[in-house]
Amino acid sequence: MHPVRFDHHPVGGILRFQRFLHSKPTAAPLMVLLLSLIAFAFIAGERFFTPFNISLIIQQVTVIGILGAAQTLIILSAGIDLSVAAIMVLSSVVMGRIGVVYGLPIEIALLAGFAAGSACGFLNGLLITRLRLPPFIATLGTWSVFFALNLWFSEAQTVRSADIDRLAPVLKFFGERVGIFGAQLTYGSFLMLGLFALLWYVLNWTAWGRRVYAVGDDKEAADLAGIRSDRMLLSIYTVAGLICALGGWVAIGRLGSVSPQSFYEGNLDAITAVVIGGCSLFGGRGSILGTLIGALIVGVFRSGLKIAGVDVLWQEFTVGALIIAAVAMDQWIRKVSA
Repeated sequence: MHPVRFDHHPVGGILRFQRFLHSKPTAAPLMVLLLSLIAFAFIAGERFFTPFNISLIIQQVTVIGILGAAQTLIILSAGIDLSVAAIMVLSSVVMGRIGVVYGLPIEIALLAGFAAGSACGFLNGLLITRLRLPPFIATLGTWSVFFALNLWFSEAQTVRSADIDRLAPVLKFFGERVGIFGAQLTYGSFLMLGLFALLWYVLNWTAWGRRVYAVGDDKEAADLAGIRSDRMLLSIYTVAGLICALGGWVAIGRLGSVSPQSFYEGNLDAITAVVIGGCSLFGGRGSILGTLIGALIVGVFRSGLKIAGVDVLWQEFTVGALIIAAVAMDQWIRKVSA
């Protein structure tokens, strides 16, 4: 006779699916992306899968994808940064003004832009780790500060495309296109993909990446384990600022100019990509590749609905519904570990 086990509970299909999603953070957004592609193949017709439209979707999500990568690092650490777009625009303005208006060597202009982005991220980290300000409040304040500095340094003037072509054409490098299988992709899109690949490796195969998850999952436990959490948070926000500066260089190529008023809503778009991509707003759970998938989901929905003739109002309504559904799904998945 077999011994009777009183600790065994049958596991239903829904619970197994819930556990699967908990162990594979990218599974849910990947399924949503595949289903949306199939749906829009019928809704939008054959125009949706043309090389032109596919390349347009990728180009449209490039800058937001890079901002989303920076935001992912911060959300994984149980924080949030409402200033990522402001850091990106300020960095691009620094590059454009120094390289074009002031006429200094392009190397100095790029280094100054990267330094500006890193400094902004470092300031956010200081406010959070030294003054103990909540990340939401700290970055909400710096969002206004950085945009004010942006308008002051730029004198509210756009650096024109013709001037960039004449004095600093390297600034538009990531806007150059290359044809692949009939699609026209920019170097910025390849940079975005390379950045996600690099961050995937760092987060999964380095000590720094494991500490990002540890701090986000339980800061006190991380401190007890010997991780200097404040130093980690400071490094995370600084790296995020550097990535935003890289996004600023890509944004110049995307726009063809340096505008102090560009990507004003990039903060919300970046957070949208991260949330839809399956990263938990409570920190400690998610994947950098999920953010890339989340950005593509938003791009696919907006493109498909536009081709189908849906009004812009309802396009935004759909994206908002996706965010609510993604947060609700995250709450449901987190119950596995409760």
